[in-house]
Amino acid sequence: MKPGRNIYSWILAATLQLGHVIAATTVDLGYATYEGYYNDTYDLNIWKSLRYAAPPVGKLRWQAPQPPLRDDGGVIPAVDQPPICPQSGAFGVPEAYGFNSGPGDEDCLYLNVYAAPNATSLPVLVWIHGGGYSVFGAAYDPSIWMNTNNNGFIVVEIQYRLGAFGYLASDDVKAGGRLNAGLLDQRFALEWVQEHISKFGGDPTRVTIGGESSGAGSIIYHALAYGGKESNLFNNIIAASPYLPPVHRYNDTVPTAHYDKFVELVGCDQDSYKLSNYSNTFECLVAAESAVLQNASGTVSTTQGYFGSFAFLPVIDYDYIRERPSAQFLSGNLTGKRLLVGNNANDGVPLTDPEVDTRTKFDDFVSTVFPLLTTEDIELLNNVYQIASLPIGSGIPYDTLGFTGPTALYQSGIATGIQQAAFNLAAENTFACPAQWFAEAFTTRSRQAWKYQYSVTPSYHGADLNAYFSVDVTFPNVDFRHAMQKIWGNFIINNSPIISISDATANYENATVPIGTYGNIEWPEFTLKKPVQMNLNTTGGNLSTVTVPPYLSYYVREGFGIVNTFNLSDAFTWEGGRGERCEFWRIVSKRVPQ
Repeated sequence: MKPGRNIYSWILAATLQLGHVIAATTVDLGYATYEGYYNDTYDLNIWKSLRYAAPPVGKLRWQAPQPPLRDDGGVIPAVDQPPICPQSGAFGVPEAYGFNSGPGDEDCLYLNVYAAPNATSLPVLVWIHGGGYSVFGAAYDPSIWMNTNNNGFIVVEIQYRLGAFGYLASDDVKAGGRLNAGLLDQRFALEWVQEHISKFGGDPTRVTIGGESSGAGSIIYHALAYGGKESNLFNNIIAASPYLPPVHRYNDTVPTAHYDKFVELVGCDQDSYKLSNYSNTFECLVAAESAVLQNASGTVSTTQGYFGSFAFLPVIDYDYIRERPSAQFLSGNLTGKRLLVGNNANDGVPLTDPEVDTRTKFDDFVSTVFPLLTTEDIELLNNVYQIASLPIGSGIPYDTLGFTGPTALYQSGIATGIQQAAFNLAAENTFACPAQWFAEAFTTRSRQAWKYQYSVTPSYHGADLNAYFSVDVTFPNVDFRHAMQKIWGNFIINNSPIISISDATANYENATVPIGTYGNIEWPEFTLKKPVQMNLNTTGGNLSTVTVPPYLSYYVREGFGIVNTFNLSDAFTWEGGRGERCEFWRIVSKRVPQ
């Protein structure tokens, strides 16, 4: 059964409706009528599993999303989480870290809405989940984040096609379907928001599009879509650790090899009897059983590539995506008015091979991950990352300060030496430098950008999700969570991340924040002349070790005495010259490609 259609959902919806006569939770979308529910803990109306597009099955596989068919079956309870899309895991990453293949339902183009009762013309956050364009779903609870901001904005969380279902690419797909179907799903959801969010009390002219990891990477593509043509689908952007792995042309060697292996596993290759029933390979794929397609997608992604990679990613299709992001950023051709962008201090973990701990292994790592780099490129890489002269260090991990002392080149709270060099290289190439380029692109044409780094230990990739989706989390500490939720909330509501000193310090005298005017913190906009970023961190309390087998070990701060420590720094000189290293990646971006 589809979301909300089982008997338990009907009973729950009826109970909630009888028990909480706070505000109407019935919403008529024209094509269907949904009944949400009221959550009295957070004083929010919630609708889950609202269909925003027709099921992308059968002939709609690898096609652009289509409007939902009209549902005349009465009021649909919107109380259950939507079915998750088919999951295609990462190559080599241990199952303990969650980037795993798993079964899903192709009929997964749903979204969830959270809104205050009687909301009127409130700004809207549309959240795109991360997961390498291959895993996870709309499972994050924004309730506390909204409460921290007096329920002053509405949240829409969307799902979209993942893995091969969303990003299969080749000449065959180009000829028979649509490339980058997952991105087109996301855009279709943004168009849904424009048409329907006013029915929930939202203002379609005040939309912030936000995401983490591949969710933030997706936002890069939406900002660059159709050559940067203004879409009027969003004004503001929150991009947390934007994920920018290699961006190939749709018929390049890598995506074509993944396609060919996928076709073989499904049984639609030239040597298969299945193909004799169809006029071409693509038609055979469209007709295949979902379980077979899901298994093939997961198998290709987890067996072809390098550690931490996903097989099916956005490609240059010469329509929605017309050139490499690093190149288009330089032109300033992109959509949006304001940007809040950042990276995590240890974004290279856990999607980087932890066994890279010698110079020989490092050299192999570079040649494996970046096979198109020339000998001259690699010589320059080793120079800017100081590989030959890296200190051996004590071997005891601890966090850097970022602007003085040991740097991320060889030291972090998770690793030291060559192992840290590999983590840092991967973090900068894939997350930190794309964040920096994005900020630089927003310094043109009267746009505004603010940049930050999330440095709260352990600050591995994705650790910041706890700070804003904070229901039932234990770290970071509550005062930091409050401050970060206010920063993001103020950006959504008032177009600025600047918050009060009180919100930033929780009124602790030993907390440290840059002091601005009118009782607020100081946080200048990021510009090329003053590339300022805010470092968001904490200090105090007690450090304890957390171990996640087989290789991840890190510190967390616990107990009393934890206070916020925010400071401003130069994003270019940060961590021993990150700006110079980002310029290196821009120089070689055609051969990454990126």
